[in-house]
Amino acid sequence: MWWLPDEISNFYSNFYKKMMRKLVLPVMLLVSVVAFGQDARLAQQYFQDGEYEKAAVLYEKLFGLNEENDFYFERYIECLISTQAFEEAEKVIKRQLKKSPSNVSLYVTYGKLFERQYRDDDALLQYQTAINNLPKESFAITRLANSFVILTKYDLAIQTYEKGAQLLRDDNVFAYNLGELYRRKGDTEKMVEAYLNALASNPDRVSTVQTIFQRYFLPEDYEELQTQLYNRIQQNENALYYTELLTWVFIQRKDYKNALRQVRALDRRQKENGGRVYQLAEVAANDKDYDTAIEAYEYVVQKGMESTFYLDAKRESLRSKRSKIVEGYKYTPQELSKLEQEYDQFLNEFGRTRITANIILELAELEALYINNLDKAIQLLDEMIKYPNVDRNVQAQAKLNLGDYYLIKGEVWEATLLYSQVDKDFKEDAMGHEARFRNARLSYYAGDFQWAQAQFEILKASTSKLISNDAIDMSVFIMDNLGLDTTAQAMKMYSEADLLVFQNRFADAFQKLDSLEKAFPGHSLEDDVLYLKSKVHFKKREHEQAAAMLQQIVEKHKDGIRADNALYELAGLYETHLNNVEKAKELYEKLFLEYSASTFAVEAKKRFRILRGDKIQ
Repeated sequence: MWWLPDEISNFYSNFYKKMMRKLVLPVMLLVSVVAFGQDARLAQQYFQDGEYEKAAVLYEKLFGLNEENDFYFERYIECLISTQAFEEAEKVIKRQLKKSPSNVSLYVTYGKLFERQYRDDDALLQYQTAINNLPKESFAITRLANSFVILTKYDLAIQTYEKGAQLLRDDNVFAYNLGELYRRKGDTEKMVEAYLNALASNPDRVSTVQTIFQRYFLPEDYEELQTQLYNRIQQNENALYYTELLTWVFIQRKDYKNALRQVRALDRRQKENGGRVYQLAEVAANDKDYDTAIEAYEYVVQKGMESTFYLDAKRESLRSKRSKIVEGYKYTPQELSKLEQEYDQFLNEFGRTRITANIILELAELEALYINNLDKAIQLLDEMIKYPNVDRNVQAQAKLNLGDYYLIKGEVWEATLLYSQVDKDFKEDAMGHEARFRNARLSYYAGDFQWAQAQFEILKASTSKLISNDAIDMSVFIMDNLGLDTTAQAMKMYSEADLLVFQNRFADAFQKLDSLEKAFPGHSLEDDVLYLKSKVHFKKREHEQAAAMLQQIVEKHKDGIRADNALYELAGLYETHLNNVEKAKELYEKLFLEYSASTFAVEAKKRFRILRGDKIQ
């Protein structure tokens, strides 16, 4: 079909009009949205800048366009109040109350208006009107309470929730909200009661409640929680979440003994496999409450092989017993012998394989460093490193320890051979760095100071902080003393004494150090001699004598390279062995204040804060 020119023109004209009609409405809407957003941003800017009259004009417009938006209404009223247009504000509020009589939060706005005019009685009347007119609706109740919270009127917010609970006929429906309000008021007793009520209605909240208590509680607040939990458990012994929370309270107070009593009861009642008891044992062991840890592990062990934690519990029980003896420094030969037998029994039960390689590592250390049976220690490790498929890291640690034991026996060649094997197998790993450090230390013992110092310099860059710090100490020590004596004889005597200490030949070490002091009176090694003697006294558990040596360094050699080491170790002695926490605090503080560049400064500050009672994250 052929169209005439006029028909073609009409067709395109009509098509254009239709398309424009379709496009105009979306474009107008888009323009409107953009303008609305611009007004909102501009109103916010005026409000922040304190230009309330300009802000009021825009917020009135914004609220007129969206009367469901409480934010714009509140901002409009705030602007009117700020410009003291009280009559206008009251007129607007009354008009809004007529439109939305069920929105009781408007009475709070009304009360706020009266408060700004110092009409407190009128304000209180409006607040009470809001509460008295509460609808039987959870959202409206929460909304009104939040209005009071914004004004920090916590008592009115509490009153709102209590009235709301009555309306909804559920005493605990707002218990969680009430807990937060009592926390803000600082009423611990009511806060605890409210949160426990919240748990009664929703036990799944226990971890959330624990987090709140942990964040805001003072140490004495746990006593209140503990008391209330006891009362609730007596009233309802089947509410296991209260028992679990009580266990958590004991753990927070580091009362692991009572925590164990609770978890054992839960384990029996629930007919569990000892899992929660095992977890508590781990916590107690990490916090060095070895008696409770051992008791907990033994409880799991008594369940026998039916418990999936049997093997782990038996192994960790051994480790806790060992730590109790070793860290306590108050063991007898009989205690060591009993522990040795328990290790042997464990290995007889579970075999000597790659699975038990770590236990063999521990037993060898017990034999070498505490029972002084080097031959048995060496035999244990010689066999263990040859087990098929043994973990390469465990094997490497065994070689390093074996090297040490050979060194104690005086077999230097065997020691350096083992260190070198680990160095080669773990070239860029921390284990390899440790092996390199021990080989460098061997060269130092042998008097090859320049080579040793060069190795220590390289190891200063180790990723292991411990190795790096030790390397720094050794490097600085050698540089500080090497060359002061043309023959380096004093350093040679000192390194020989150091080796004797490592070999536990303490009498020979003291004899060598005494000879050094006589041959080189006033030498720069004087503080180092005192430091080494303190290490011997400490190994012999002569803590008073060790402290006396360190005190001499602090007093007479405060500018020497051993001063910060001596301070740190002296503080540790007072904290853990001499039972003088105040003296320990004083020394830790002196260290991080006067030796801020020391590698011990950060840890000293942390120890000081812990002893002072600060919460450390």
